[in-house]
Amino acid sequence: MYDYISGTIAELNPAFAVLDNQGIGYMINISLTTYDQLNRGDKNLCKLYVYEAIREDAHLLFGFATKRERELFLLLITVSGVGVNSARMILGAGPTEQVESAIAQGNVAMLKSVKGIGAKTAQRIIVDLKDKIKGVDATFNSVTGAAANQVYDEALAALVMLGFTQQMSQKALKKLFEQQPDINVEQAIRQALKMM
Repeated sequence: MYDYISGTIAELNPAFAVLDNQGIGYMINISLTTYDQLNRGDKNLCKLYVYEAIREDAHLLFGFATKRERELFLLLITVSGVGVNSARMILGAGPTEQVESAIAQGNVAMLKSVKGIGAKTAQRIIVDLKDKIKGVDATFNSVTGAAANQVYDEALAALVMLGFTQQMSQKALKKLFEQQPDINVEQAIRQALKMM
C-alpha cells in the first residue's frame, strides 16, 4: 500500500495528474479540489497522498492534496452506492471542510448538487457518516490557513495513535488552535495531552 507519491508534475488536468518520480510516471486520479491546489502550487515539487483501488480489470491510483481529503474519500466509499468516482466528484464540490460540514449538518441539497448523487444516496451518506466525520471542527478550518490545517491534521493523527478518541482529540485541538493559530505540531500534541 502506498501512503504518498512525490515528484514533479509531468501532466495536469482536472481529472488526473501524472507525477514523475525518478523516471516513472504515475497516473493519479484527482478531485477538482486537489487540482486547484496543484495548479496553484510548485510544479517541480508535488506530494499526493494516495489510495490504490484494485479491481479485476485495473489498478487505479487516487491522489489527494491532504491526508484529511483522503480520509473523507475513504469514508465516502464505505457508503453503499458510492463508488470511487462518485466519491471523487463529491470531494470536488468544494473544500474538504465544506463537504464535511454539509454532511455533519445534514445538507442534502449540497450533496444532491453533485452530478450522479440523488436524494437517496445523499441521505444515505448523511446517515452513515454524520457521526464519523470531523464536523466538530468544520468552523475551525474556515478561519485558519493551509499550514495550520497541516499541523492540525498531524497532531490529530498523533493523538489518535496514542489511543485518544478522534472526537476528544478534535475538541482539544480546536480549542488550542482558536487560542494559538501559529502553534507547531509538537506543542499542539503536548498541550492537547494536558487538556485531556
